Amino acid sequence: MGDLTGTSAPVVAVIGGSGFYEFIEDAREVDVSTPFGAPSAPVAVGEVAGRTIAFLPRHGKDHELAPHTINYRANLWALRSLGVRQVLAPCAVGGLSADVAPGALVVPDQLVDRTQRRAQTYVESGAAHVPFADPYCPELTAALAAADPAVTTGGTMVVVEGPRFSTRAESQHYAAQGWSLVNMTGHPEAVLARELSMCYAPVAVVTDRDAGVSSGDGVSQAEVLALFAATLDRVKLLLAGVVEGLLPPQQCACGSWADDIDLPFELP
Repeated sequence: MGDLTGTSAPVVAVIGGSGFYEFIEDAREVDVSTPFGAPSAPVAVGEVAGRTIAFLPRHGKDHELAPHTINYRANLWALRSLGVRQVLAPCAVGGLSADVAPGALVVPDQLVDRTQRRAQTYVESGAAHVPFADPYCPELTAALAAADPAVTTGGTMVVVEGPRFSTRAESQHYAAQGWSLVNMTGHPEAVLARELSMCYAPVAVVTDRDAGVSSGDGVSQAEVLALFAATLDRVKLLLAGVVEGLLPPQQCACGSWADDIDLPFELP
């Protein structure tokens, strides 16, 4: 665990997505060791909107980590070990529906896993089956929606392995299932947060029409990063507003699902 001597423990964390590598001014960097190796970067701890929070760039400080190489288990474990119980997780997504245009901010309510090789659980023995019918925290979702009337809620985010973008046929297939967003990092991040009894909600920034939705050459990396960068100030403002007014977890089951279960690991 990292040393927070002289600093109050952060209850809220932000995990920054592509192009989102800093959030806290005058942050203190904390090196956190975990049983699963090192997180993507030292955790930045400092004040936003008068509250102590933690910030972790998902891809590393210089985007050195591809989606399929991120140590998701270390990232969530590091945050929990510092005291975090609520996680806000901005991410870049492609839109699969005409209802989600580039520039939109969406908090989905469902997730579909299409990844292939990722360590997606802390459970390595015994019986500890996390409930995941509703993968995202309703309290964090409500707080995000209340902070900006332009934020939309609902829809399904399908998470693919990457690092390549989808073929046109794959994208058309996802859209035909009724799924509205496609992303490369939302799983296993969400389920690991749930296993650690933390509230978690994504903030999906729609950066493009995915390959199967429109004609042309399909999505490019430059297009994704440019749109995310253009939206970044708005995302930061949204997150600061949510952090300022966010209450501790109240009635959601994110933190209580394991109350009557003997977990095969000790929560940090």
